[in-house]
Amino acid sequence: MHELEVVGVRIELPSNQPLVLLKDVNSKRHLPIWIGAPEASAIAMFQQGIIPPRPLTHDLMIATLEALHAPLLRVEIVSVLNAVFTAELVFANDVRVDARSSDAIALALRAECPIMCHEHVLDEAGVLVADDQDAAEGEEDQLREFREFLEEVEPEDFDK
Repeated sequence: MHELEVVGVRIELPSNQPLVLLKDVNSKRHLPIWIGAPEASAIAMFQQGIIPPRPLTHDLMIATLEALHAPLLRVEIVSVLNAVFTAELVFANDVRVDARSSDAIALALRAECPIMCHEHVLDEAGVLVADDQDAAEGEEDQLREFREFLEEVEPEDFDK
């Protein structure tokens, strides 16, 4: 299993399809996951520190788990099939609940718990971004390479 961190939410052009970009904390592999607009908003709002006047669904879920003393221990991205990622919420005693990956990521951010990913998912859908000696130049290269990737890839490509 690999721990991932959320890089951010991006919009793929020209289709305006949102995706969440995750990065393996111990390598240069990234995992792009196409998600719906509501989930993209939930993730982006949390990352930007925006607090809505009333709890959103993911906030409500975390508040419920806290009230029940059932903390979310981690989220696992367990499979990908036809560009659809499957995740599990993991609680005490290895209790697992099936979840959409976008919802699981939104909950993990709010619960401040790890986002884990099975090796085979990264092997199948991960994108390797090369490292460069010069940090600034390396970041530009990574952005260029990822933009090129986004221009050429379709969600259907992940089922290969």
